[in-house]
Amino acid sequence: MQSLASRSSRPLEAVGRHPSAVLLTAQLVVVLAYPALAGSAAGRAVVGVFQMAVVLSAVWAVRRTPVLTWVALLLGGPAVVLAVLEAVQPADQAIVLASAAFHVPFYLFVSYAMIRYLFHDDQVTLDELFATGAAFTVVAWGFAYLYAAAQVLWPGSFVGFNSPDGTDPLSWFELLFLSFTTLTSVGLSDVYPVVNQARSFVMVEQVAGVFYVALVVARLVGLSARRG
Repeated sequence: MQSLASRSSRPLEAVGRHPSAVLLTAQLVVVLAYPALAGSAAGRAVVGVFQMAVVLSAVWAVRRTPVLTWVALLLGGPAVVLAVLEAVQPADQAIVLASAAFHVPFYLFVSYAMIRYLFHDDQVTLDELFATGAAFTVVAWGFAYLYAAAQVLWPGSFVGFNSPDGTDPLSWFELLFLSFTTLTSVGLSDVYPVVNQARSFVMVEQVAGVFYVALVVARLVGLSARRG
């Protein structure tokens, strides 16, 4: 019995040792599953709540002071509720703005917590490797919600394949696509800003993507090379 219990607890122990891997996997699963679930309010709600729950657990795992946990809960709790409301009523502009008001600082705070975790020592662990990718995706999520708020405040901020004249607001997934392509600087998006306020947000994300590679990834590579 003890042997069986020991074997069954090993996966849970692995998850506890690598929460950043769980976060990164969940982010990628959401990206792949969202197109199939986007047509259902229940599906969007499940994706939103699942995403927030995983991010909260990752923040708990990498926290360094109790303050980090409290800030994450104060921002993440309302964000979970608003994610459900936004899934049920995606066209309600008040809900979209309120959701962005909590999601943007929450995701940016999570990215700060994870980068702080990456810089807390001079050892490169397996979980820190996963955290490098997870923090990157979290930043992309934060800017996607910022873009969602921008197109409410400044209608027609973005144009894309489904809205070439900008008359219809783009979906959150389209804005997430724009965020990933902007942050990685690959320039492959068919979604782009046409209003100056939206362009300024995109430029800030471009700078964030360059600095992430220059500071976080370069430091990780340098530590790995020194250890080798």
